[in-house]
Amino acid sequence: MTLNKIILLRALFNCISCVFSAVLFAQELPPINVFTPQQYGAENQNWAISQSNDNYIYVANNLGLLEYNGASWKLYNSPNETILRSVKVIDDKIYTGCYMEFGFWKKDVYGILKYHSLSNLLKTPLVEDEQFWQIISVENWILFRSLNRIYIYDTVSKTFEIIESETTITKMYQVDGTIYFQSINKGIYKIQNGKAIPFLENSISKNESIINIFKEEEGAFLFLTQENGFYTIKNREMKPWNKITNAYLSNYTVYSGIQLKDNTYAIGTISNGLIEVDTKGEIIQEINQTNGLLNNTVLALFEDNDLNIWLALDNGIASINIKSPITIFNDEKGTLGTIYTSAIYKDKLYLGTNQGLFYKTIDSKEAFKFVEGTKGQVWCLVELKERLFCGHNSGTFLIKNGVAEKIADIQGTWSIKPIQGQENLLLQGNYNGLNILERQEDTWAFKNKIEGFDISSRFFELINANEIIMSHEYKGVFNVKLDASYTQAIHVTKDTVMKELHSSLFKYNDAIYYAFNKGVFKYNFKNKNFEKDSIFSQVYDEENFVSGKIIVDKQTGNLWSFTKNNISYITPGKLSKTPIIKRIPISNAFRKGVPSYENVLNLSNKNYLFGTSSGYIIIDINAIKEKSYQININTIGSNAVDGKLNKLNKAEIADLEYAQNNILFEYSVPEFDKFQNVEFQHQLVGIYNQWSDWTSNASVLYKNLPSGTYRFNVRGRIGGNITSNIATYEFEIQKPWYLSNTMVAIYIIVGVLLLLFTHNLYNSYFRKQREVLLKKTKQELEHRELENAQQLMQFKNEKLQRDIENKNRELAISTMSLIKKNEFLNDIKKELNHAKTDANLNPVIKIIDKNINNTDDWKLFQEAFNNADKDFLKKVKSKHPKLTPNDLRLCAYLRLNLSSKEIAPLLNISPRSVEVKRYRLRKKMDLPHETGLTSYILEL
Repeated sequence: MTLNKIILLRALFNCISCVFSAVLFAQELPPINVFTPQQYGAENQNWAISQSNDNYIYVANNLGLLEYNGASWKLYNSPNETILRSVKVIDDKIYTGCYMEFGFWKKDVYGILKYHSLSNLLKTPLVEDEQFWQIISVENWILFRSLNRIYIYDTVSKTFEIIESETTITKMYQVDGTIYFQSINKGIYKIQNGKAIPFLENSISKNESIINIFKEEEGAFLFLTQENGFYTIKNREMKPWNKITNAYLSNYTVYSGIQLKDNTYAIGTISNGLIEVDTKGEIIQEINQTNGLLNNTVLALFEDNDLNIWLALDNGIASINIKSPITIFNDEKGTLGTIYTSAIYKDKLYLGTNQGLFYKTIDSKEAFKFVEGTKGQVWCLVELKERLFCGHNSGTFLIKNGVAEKIADIQGTWSIKPIQGQENLLLQGNYNGLNILERQEDTWAFKNKIEGFDISSRFFELINANEIIMSHEYKGVFNVKLDASYTQAIHVTKDTVMKELHSSLFKYNDAIYYAFNKGVFKYNFKNKNFEKDSIFSQVYDEENFVSGKIIVDKQTGNLWSFTKNNISYITPGKLSKTPIIKRIPISNAFRKGVPSYENVLNLSNKNYLFGTSSGYIIIDINAIKEKSYQININTIGSNAVDGKLNKLNKAEIADLEYAQNNILFEYSVPEFDKFQNVEFQHQLVGIYNQWSDWTSNASVLYKNLPSGTYRFNVRGRIGGNITSNIATYEFEIQKPWYLSNTMVAIYIIVGVLLLLFTHNLYNSYFRKQREVLLKKTKQELEHRELENAQQLMQFKNEKLQRDIENKNRELAISTMSLIKKNEFLNDIKKELNHAKTDANLNPVIKIIDKNINNTDDWKLFQEAFNNADKDFLKKVKSKHPKLTPNDLRLCAYLRLNLSSKEIAPLLNISPRSVEVKRYRLRKKMDLPHETGLTSYILEL
């Protein structure tokens, strides 16, 4: 080859690489699920993938066999702790091969895989360091390929045939039920009647590694090579299949390749991930580490029952929903940002994002271009009057051929709408309220703000040419009437509809609707209020509500809404006026949308673009197929508190001891679509008869269940579709030993004895209580008698006290009588003394003196005094023996608390003399100076 040809070829390769790089940059890819080693719990490298009849995925990993049921991964360690190189599911057995060992795994009654060796049945010893890289089944034979031999196992006779090779066996192929293999430097061989027969011997088949062989037309084959792409072979003549694709593939080392059910080819490379080639040999797409994979080295490929492509990677596992109705444009570098709006205008696709406006030619593979001058948030793209208007954070633009012309500086243009009957005016909602745009010759310009209404107007609709209804998430719904010149809001009223976050307003078929988490409400033009629409409200329920924004597709008449688990669209009924609600099971987590900023664009042929926070997704609603799902109970276990989990036979009704009353169920729906969100609902009939809330947890543990018979039910939900089956398991928990029949009989006997004992005990108790009560009653009677006696005594004391008081009154009366009498006699004596000239008066005076000093009066007083104050005089006499009778008399008068003036007549002396007598009495009593005489006597 000349130098010029080499340079030309390299230039061609570089050109092709640049073309495919450009394609890759703008590539819209199917959904990709990636599983890291941390997620599946094993080592990085994975060598082969297969699938069982119940749709479980099995992967050969460096540590052993991985099982994936759609909810969780489980690792079964390699039988001899070596790298598992191959796996193939055949019927109910999972065949695997590793270092110096091959055999199969089969589930036991508990759902656990158990390994059974086949290599141990060989009569011929294995080759030293032999590893088994490939397993193929044909009818009742299983073929295990190592680098040295092919072992053919007859599953009927349980015998082996061995095919030897002089050189390394690089690959084994199955084409139309015939097995081929490549022996390096020897060519391609065909296995026939258990013997290896040469099939193709040429330079390519001898010297190049053939990755796979595919059947073309009758008698023709397609070879995929490791270094030089595809070759066709017919009549033993080989030639390149597609030179351009081969030239591109020659840049990479191909390690694996399969033909998909749609006849396209999936190619796994060492350094460029997955390359898909169509039936003409043209590259459809590339998926590698730059756009979704964990690693660029694809060690094995597998197409599952749902047409997903599984990739066994050098680092991780990937599942590509290659036939999904969804394709994804991932803005990995963050160039676009969050997409708020989109539009098609004059063969250009425009995306309005939080970072500006971008565009590209529709249906092209070119990269998106930025529209200069539009940096910042783009809120809306509206085609009106054959012009594309761009509502922007900084104002309003007209867009033409990727160029932005600013026509208004009013910030925050949310939306722009035409005004009925006003061809030269447009109404736009902004941060500051409502504004008017006016046509000026061949362009548009800002005219005026509508004064009197300053609330940010994102969602608004025109009732008529001069009446607007506007909703604000935080302030509510307003009815605004404008004047004829569109300069003033002349009347503003607030509607009674509750304001709600993420609510919206939209017009559909000339009716205005308000949507929020309570449903969809239709505006009644006559009553000026909103009334709930029972049909449209079916798209929402409060549990799954995300956004009230509903988008009208003017081309098809569809209404689009968004919930937690679905994208719903309402389409007009074909045979009736009743709309039809259809749901696409794509969860909000997968959509990555911004609530209340969802956007939908009808591209063509039922393809819709949905903007997300990291690019966009495209859904072909024609390709969405109704699908039924099955749920499986994977494992069931029981244990005591803090005890070891015991596996239970899924096929039998378990009879569990009471101590084993903690029951664990693990279940799954083997569904591998990335956008499908699987949820579960369970019930335990016998104790929890109601279905649980929907949850994403694929297991449930019931703790401390009481004894009884139970039936466990579980079902799944994907989007709005509930699994076609309900997985069921029945079990019984025995009564604890202390509730067994024998113990119950013992409890009855003990209970009867206890009742008898209790009866006797109560009789004895009541008898004692009766005695105590009688005794208490007797004591109470005695106590009452004592109280009566005391009361009687009290009455007597009170009577005596009254007698004493009467005596005191008598004494007082007596004393006062004596005082009056003596005063009277003294007065008479004084008068008589004045008339003493008459000698006949002396006898009278003597009689008066006799009556004044009458001892009988004293005796009478003394007797009354002793009755009133018994033993006082004795007490005074005993304490002061020196006192004379006159002193005692004075003490008695002082005891009565009489003054000297009152005592003087009683003693027939002057008050002065009484004072003298008091003084003498003090001295006789030897009283201290500070002690009063009267006080002393009163206190005795």
